[in-house]
Amino acid sequence: MAGHSKWANIQHRKGRQDAKRGKIFTRLIKEITVAAKMGGGDPAANPRLRLAMDKAFDANMPKDNIQRAVDKGCGNLEGVEYIELRYEGYGIGGAALMVDCLTDNKTRTVADVRHAFNKHGGNLGTDGSVAFQFVHQGYLLFAPGVNEEALMEAALEAGADDIISHDDGSVEVLTPPNDYAAIKQALEAAGFQAADGEVTMRAQNETELAGDDAEKMQKLIDALEDLDDVQDVYTTAVLNFD
Repeated sequence: MAGHSKWANIQHRKGRQDAKRGKIFTRLIKEITVAAKMGGGDPAANPRLRLAMDKAFDANMPKDNIQRAVDKGCGNLEGVEYIELRYEGYGIGGAALMVDCLTDNKTRTVADVRHAFNKHGGNLGTDGSVAFQFVHQGYLLFAPGVNEEALMEAALEAGADDIISHDDGSVEVLTPPNDYAAIKQALEAAGFQAADGEVTMRAQNETELAGDDAEKMQKLIDALEDLDDVQDVYTTAVLNFD
């Protein structure tokens, strides 16, 4: 992501996510349920579950809701059976998109995703058409003004993959996906509080979009994120609204 827009772009995305907070609980419950089903109900032994539970706590989800989702995943309570699906395609300016879904109806989901792509100027591709442009990785973003040298030392000691300094003064720490939570905890213990972070599919190369193209791409992303079965949308696009 271009240095001058990194911090602004993250803040823009977080603001839009906050506006959709009503749907966040539903998506987190699905993720917790599936994570518990696949890896067991102990977050200490199940990194995916631990990450999902951490997100739920950050979103102020009640503990009872979280435990019910874990119990459903472990088979202790009745629940819907979800399957994981990933769709790939292209948006405005050739920017790549990956869309992760959890659904109980594959036919409905693919129809909804295809409709969103077609309606907003994108093209739904085949499996593997854009996946090579992303890498599964954790990231922690620190605000401009952070002590970069001290952060770098602490991050490397904690096992981070890389540290990236951006032109706007923000600093990004990249982590192996399964070590994200441990590295975040180690950095917090060292006095470094990330402004943003998660385990994601990170774009290896990015496509800058501005003006009308940025607006069109945002509408496509919004349309996909608004679908009930969609959990996450990843893109190589960097949207500049300045």
